Amino acid sequence: MKRVIPFLKRPPTVPVIRLSGTIGTGRNALSDAGLAPLIERAFRGKPAAVALIVNSPGGSPVQSSLIAARIRRLAEEKGVRVHAFVEDVAASGGYWLACAADEIWVDRSSLVGSIGVIFASFGFPELMARQGVERRVVTAGRSKSFADPFLPQKPEDVERLRAIQAPIHAAFIDHVKARRAGRLAEADLFNADVWVGQEAVDLGLADGVAHLVPKLKALYGEKVRLRPFGQKRGLLSRFGLNLADEALQTVEDRAAWARFGL
Repeated sequence: MKRVIPFLKRPPTVPVIRLSGTIGTGRNALSDAGLAPLIERAFRGKPAAVALIVNSPGGSPVQSSLIAARIRRLAEEKGVRVHAFVEDVAASGGYWLACAADEIWVDRSSLVGSIGVIFASFGFPELMARQGVERRVVTAGRSKSFADPFLPQKPEDVERLRAIQAPIHAAFIDHVKARRAGRLAEADLFNADVWVGQEAVDLGLADGVAHLVPKLKALYGEKVRLRPFGQKRGLLSRFGLNLADEALQTVEDRAAWARFGL
């Protein structure tokens, strides 16, 4: 007579997607194209939930939107709850990503917010003049030399930039209001301010102070299995090739992190 082995229930599994770095289309930046395979794999099967580790000062609003939309689409298709755990910072596009989760958890020292849009560049007209260099520009279309860093800044260019930023800012605000509906405090949260830890929780920008492992164990049991997913560096980057591109990207990344003292 065969012995009957009782069915053993598998422990719940929570894939953990690391979203760390600036957001954009650079070689090592967080992008929808680069993250798509990881996100798709994380939602396969029947995970108990999906966790996001967010540590980003922001970047491209379009890539932020695409990544967040992919996470929400899969979460709704699969009926899977998503938790975001903020490390050092979830600011600007980083907070856009965090809002893709159903709950946002922060450390007491996490920086959260910066719900705004920025355009930053350099201007060199005086340096050019001192060096005796003349800028010659011929365009078809009056806006073709718009925001040229080698020409003096024009008031009409500033107004045009603000007009471009306005709908992007509005889309960001709509995303936050939709994802944090019923939880946001009656305060001006959309002027690009940044809040720390518990203050972000008090304003409804986050749901509590908690760390990934203990929180997921509390929610899904002591035997919960965490499966890490992270974006890999390209082959050229790993061997130190394309050094000029890497150096420029590093400078831009450091500038983004430095705004938050990191």
